[in-house]
Amino acid sequence: MKPTHKLAEAATPEGRTLTLTEHDGAYCIRINGEILMHSQTSASERLLGQMGCARLSESAKPRLLIGGLGLGFTLKAVLEALGSGARVEVAELLPEVIEWNRQFLSELNGSVLEDPRVHPRAEDVVKTLERASRGTYDAILLDIDNGPTAMVQKVNARLYDRRGLKRLAKALKPCGRLAVWSASRDTMFEERLTLSGFEIEVVPAKLHPNAKRASCILYSADLIRRRPPPSAPL
Repeated sequence: MKPTHKLAEAATPEGRTLTLTEHDGAYCIRINGEILMHSQTSASERLLGQMGCARLSESAKPRLLIGGLGLGFTLKAVLEALGSGARVEVAELLPEVIEWNRQFLSELNGSVLEDPRVHPRAEDVVKTLERASRGTYDAILLDIDNGPTAMVQKVNARLYDRRGLKRLAKALKPCGRLAVWSASRDTMFEERLTLSGFEIEVVPAKLHPNAKRASCILYSADLIRRRPPPSAPL
């Protein structure tokens, strides 16, 4: 049996331990020993990237934001779908995860962070969104924590509450797309999306292509075109 190698370790802001391990060519990130993501179960992350770019033209110059780098599968799928004019910003809370992708994962997903279209930033995606002007992004893709139900950091829930969805809607262009990875279906989150002006599609997703059943949920949420404010009475 081939051994498992611990490649790196980092602490989250809440004091939990994040580790990167390798076993027989497969890579895994764990949080306090519990599997958070694994390179052999990455189909849903790839699909998230494809969904986020589904309506974007390769010849256009779209601007996208990815929240959460992970093992880089969503970013790779986005780069494969878009042309040379795209700008892809990546907000990753832990600078160590960015470094892991550069140092250990280049054979897994290539040097995606060295692509000139990619602009990585070590910060909370909430700060990125707060700084963004209205209508900045054509698409926003979120693979943060376990989705609307926080696992790594409790504060991540603020991305998915009413205030967080309002912030996301503001940062999107009219008819822009929000794509969200979730460990399970969340009907209350779906209701908040609808109330925040999104038209949603719920997509069950497999963790790997040969899986017999779906194990997680992807949300494709298109922002309904904002109506102009009514004219003032004469």
